[in-house]
Amino acid sequence: MSQPSIKQLEAFWWAATCANFATAAERVHLSVSSLSKRIAELEATLGQPLFDRSGHRAVLTGAGERPPPPTLRGPNPLAALGQAAHARAALAGRCRFGVGDLSALTWLPAFVAAARQAHPQLELEPCVDVGGVLERRLADGELDFAVIAGRSSRSELLSQPVGAAHFAWAAAPGLPGADRLDAAALLQRHPLVTLPDGAGTTRLLDDWLLANHAAAHERIVCNSWGAVAGMLRQGVGVGFLPAHWVDALNLRAVGAGMPLAPLHYAFQWRRGDARALIAALRPLAQARVDFSVSPVFTGVVSPQ
Repeated sequence: MSQPSIKQLEAFWWAATCANFATAAERVHLSVSSLSKRIAELEATLGQPLFDRSGHRAVLTGAGERPPPPTLRGPNPLAALGQAAHARAALAGRCRFGVGDLSALTWLPAFVAAARQAHPQLELEPCVDVGGVLERRLADGELDFAVIAGRSSRSELLSQPVGAAHFAWAAAPGLPGADRLDAAALLQRHPLVTLPDGAGTTRLLDDWLLANHAAAHERIVCNSWGAVAGMLRQGVGVGFLPAHWVDALNLRAVGAGMPLAPLHYAFQWRRGDARALIAALRPLAQARVDFSVSPVFTGVVSPQ
């Protein structure tokens, strides 16, 4: 019996781990029909169907979910994909990855510059969104990797810590009470300006409110760190920002009782993804993640 090709195994792995054939086809730069053809060829080689196509969408059969059959024993098929990728002289093609807004405003530009220098044939496509959305897109196969807050709770994803962001409460110098009241007291008088639920800071904020017996009676919610910082500078309310931003944006640091906990970030990728792309960019991201970088907003240049 002939052995399956690397291209057939690659098509099967993406189809088996992505949300649908359309996403899998995009990941291997094929049309859906070409992807289906490669999988059909693999099924013919193995002598058994790997997908049940009788329903609205293809689902793995028992054979597709089982460990590799005897014809594939020896080199693990997923390891074979990684070895084939390593054999290529340079990383090339599109790399779509996810980061949160805070990453986009701090270390992302330096990471992209370093990745382009190291791998000039790689087409980088960063996607900025909240962590929950990025994690789902990664699990569905739409992203190659993501750097988001916390370790993944999904069994199909792996995580490696890469850094942490530290925060401080802040307000405009002219906000009434900012010169004498702490954050808990200010929240009784002014709105809390913060990110929406689903952001990495949600649990961090909830834990702080509970520990300090505080409550936010009014919230102004926005999914942009830049907008949150801008509203704080305009005296709209009180909130927290990356600690290094407070002085850079000419804000007043506000006492907080028990301080905010750091927010730990992780490089997340899909279990079984042995491609050279992941092996190369994971340490590069770990070396470049730095949330202490001060942002540059319109009209406000951070000190160097």
